[in-house]
Amino acid sequence: MQAGMQKITPFLWFDNQAEEAVNFYVSIFANARILSVTHYGEEGAEVSGRPPGTVMTVAFQLAGQEFVALNGGPYFRFTEAISFVVNCESQDEVDHYWDKLSEGGDGKAQQCGWLKDRYGLSWQIVPKVLGELLADPDPKRSGRVMQAMLQMKKIDIEALKKASAGPGQA
Repeated sequence: MQAGMQKITPFLWFDNQAEEAVNFYVSIFANARILSVTHYGEEGAEVSGRPPGTVMTVAFQLAGQEFVALNGGPYFRFTEAISFVVNCESQDEVDHYWDKLSEGGDGKAQQCGWLKDRYGLSWQIVPKVLGELLADPDPKRSGRVMQAMLQMKKIDIEALKKASAGPGQA
């Protein structure tokens, strides 16, 4: 293992849009960059059905997390069984990631901060305060937060805080 290489790296299988997807993701996240690109040779091209010389993998980093994207053909698709959680400090950050990642998507905004991007990859855009509010030792407060969150697609921090405080509070 190379010095500095992380132990576990998510490996994302695309049909033929790995490079396009990586450029999209790198444009959205801070501390993001492409690390390396490999291309199909004759042997890999034959097995994969991808033309020799085309992009095989793109290693990249988003917010310091390393990933690898593969152009592997149309055999596998992303499902909600795997998603990436983006922990956000503020509503501005929630709005930024929500708006950018859902741009050009298939309108698959789901409840509780989940969305599907234009490549079918699932993301959870979550303010850090959500975990704090759900962990409130008062079950009535945490219950109101859960009820409010279940009504949301994009998470609204102020609405969660109001739900936690309860009716007539602020």
